[in-house]
Amino acid sequence: MRKLYVIGIGAGDPDQVTVQAVKAMRRVEAFFVIGKGEAAQELIDVRTAILAEHMDRPYRIVPIADPPRDRRPADYAGVVADWHARRSALLESAFAEVDGVGGILVWGDPALYDSTLRMIERVLARGEVTFDYEVIPGVTSAQALAARHRVVLHDIGESVHITTGRRLREEGLATPNALVMLDGDCAFTAISGDDVHIWWGAYLGMPDETLIEGPLPAVRDEIVRRRAELRARKGWIMDSYLLRRGG
Repeated sequence: MRKLYVIGIGAGDPDQVTVQAVKAMRRVEAFFVIGKGEAAQELIDVRTAILAEHMDRPYRIVPIADPPRDRRPADYAGVVADWHARRSALLESAFAEVDGVGGILVWGDPALYDSTLRMIERVLARGEVTFDYEVIPGVTSAQALAARHRVVLHDIGESVHITTGRRLREEGLATPNALVMLDGDCAFTAISGDDVHIWWGAYLGMPDETLIEGPLPAVRDEIVRRRAELRARKGWIMDSYLLRRGG
């Protein structure tokens, strides 16, 4: 493989794929797709639909099975590091089998809570395979969430803190505006205060997109219930939310 394109494809809406992303996809001969099991087959289906709509040349799919990991580890950093090492090894093997131009379609943007670039650097650092790579930015779930709720992520002159559910639970709402991702345990339920507002969204840009917003004390239980229903029905969930104190 002489070149790899790492292409951000947005939060789920096929129309959010940029012209730059389409041009990059049309240079690719083999797309590497990391699967997450039957429960998340829809994630692969969306990628497949995007390729079917935009590709104007023959290409092939190189499937890669995502190695399992503990989702509630005591040593989070250690478990994730081991998972990344195993993922990198699988990518390296797949890269070695491709002659030409490869591509990886990344949900959202490769620079925000995605480890694809870290794994690529691991592969290159080993020196067994060499190639050039280029990163194509995509629409993030943060942008999609704000657009769907028709809200600005921060008030005038304020900052917005992008964090994870794990960090929110540990640190609390330390800034006026917090955009929370990767929250598997509804960390917003630990936030107190009648002056906190939440804008929540799941499956942004997809057919099952679900939006809830309002004062956190008033909609907290509704979000928890709805999230559990969606996850039970689909087998997976991707959601994010904005918290604002005084909102």
